[in-house]
Amino acid sequence: MSTSKIYKVGITGGIGSGKSTVCHLLADRGVSVYDSDARAKALMNESDVLRDELVKAFGEECYTAEGLNRGYLASRVFGNEEALESLNAIVHPAVREDFRVWAEQQSSVYVVLESAILFEAGFENEVDSTLAVLAPLEERVRRTMERDGADREAILKRISHQMGDDELHRRAKRTLVNLSMEYLESDVEQLHKMYCYEARR
Repeated sequence: MSTSKIYKVGITGGIGSGKSTVCHLLADRGVSVYDSDARAKALMNESDVLRDELVKAFGEECYTAEGLNRGYLASRVFGNEEALESLNAIVHPAVREDFRVWAEQQSSVYVVLESAILFEAGFENEVDSTLAVLAPLEERVRRTMERDGADREAILKRISHQMGDDELHRRAKRTLVNLSMEYLESDVEQLHKMYCYEARR
């Protein structure tokens, strides 16, 4: 539970669920949104401390003249639980601290922490409320195929490595089932009003 004066909402969801769309709709309503994935990548490029720790853990090949060598790092942690845990132990605390500093600088009624791994990373402890965006499996596959041009098997493999909808539903304070854009607009508007109310209490 966040102890900060600004109200924080953590939003998560699997690939193709519409998590980012929900965050965009809230941003359109004036809510400040922190994209933890984008910030993690930026911090790995910008922070000398992170750079030193990553090089120490995974070798000089982590970086090229252009910056973070994401392909190399991904190859080191893919399918290697121990290496992935080492990477997360380096990056997650930096993202957590970055979010805390960022949140204090915002002036919106409440802020959103967007993270695909909200619960896995322990980021739910940084927020006052959590929302899981869910969608039927076939709809998620269709959306991701359209968006990324990826094939069905590759998408299903990615989904299998993420936290399941049942677990997300169990752990999140609220859930939103994203069936269509028409309903989503209305649902997000209701959520926004509710979060504004909770933030002002």
